[in-house]
Amino acid sequence: MKKLFALISSCTLLVTLAACGSTNPTLSEESREPQTSGQSSPHSEESSTASSAPESTPDNISEPKTGTTELVVYFSWSGNTETIAGEIASPTGADIFNLEPTTAYSTDYNALLDEAQAEQRVDARPEISGSIENFDSYDVIYLGFPNWWGDMPMILYSFLDEYDLSGKTIAPFVSSGGSGFSGTLKAIADAEPGAAITDGLSLSSEASKNPGSAVTDWLADIRLAE
Repeated sequence: MKKLFALISSCTLLVTLAACGSTNPTLSEESREPQTSGQSSPHSEESSTASSAPESTPDNISEPKTGTTELVVYFSWSGNTETIAGEIASPTGADIFNLEPTTAYSTDYNALLDEAQAEQRVDARPEISGSIENFDSYDVIYLGFPNWWGDMPMILYSFLDEYDLSGKTIAPFVSSGGSGFSGTLKAIADAEPGAAITDGLSLSSEASKNPGSAVTDWLADIRLAE
């Protein structure tokens, strides 16, 4: 009798454990996307798929002029900003000037990181190769650059120091890894208080590869298209 009772008890225990086990769901492991910094390094100009969007400018915005002579001034390391510059020049008929430093930046990414940060630390003004002829004849300046460590490449400051943009309209555009203009619109306004500044065009690295429609919409928004 004792053996029979023990056998029945054992069977009951096994059934109970099996029932409990069947109600416990399998836990799945969640994956996480790594978070990235909001500040763009030089390389992040071509490392993001963030969407493009116009960005508002500081208080010295005024109505852009019409029927003007136009110039695209830009600096590009990876080629993204250069692509945007070409898309702007095509429908507007603007001339183009590439801000090339007399001492070229390294083509090695890691070395470029060091160069860009070193220039920012000392507030450098890299020398521009060449000059813009008849600059006073231009009324609209499309000013383009990549976002480097939350700022413009320092050669842009060289340009703003060397050329007086008072009375002109500045239409800024930037390529970035998602940081957009950061504080660069204010920096442009501070450097050129006598200029009118339109809303800016901010494009991600992915959007910069095919910027045609974004450029068309932007030109229509700021009313500088032909």
